[in-house]
Amino acid sequence: MEALFRSGHAADIVLAVLLVEAIWLRMRGFAWRDLAGLLGPAALLVLGLRAALVGAPWYWISLPVALAFPLHLLDLRRRSGGGA
Repeated sequence: MEALFRSGHAADIVLAVLLVEAIWLRMRGFAWRDLAGLLGPAALLVLGLRAALVGAPWYWISLPVALAFPLHLLDLRRRSGGGA
């Protein structure tokens, strides 16, 4: 288990699950825009986690984590009827 996390492959597994979920939801009629808002923030957070697990510099950790927040806000705005 230690090697799985030290290598970052634990995060890769989560990203693969998110990809399978995206494909499954797409086949059920979700638009790409909906999927980006729904799964995009999660994928960005997992990318930040992966960077942290492998000891990447701080900016490779903070960048995807920081980008997840505005994407999440855009999705919330769109779902609440405030966006097009």
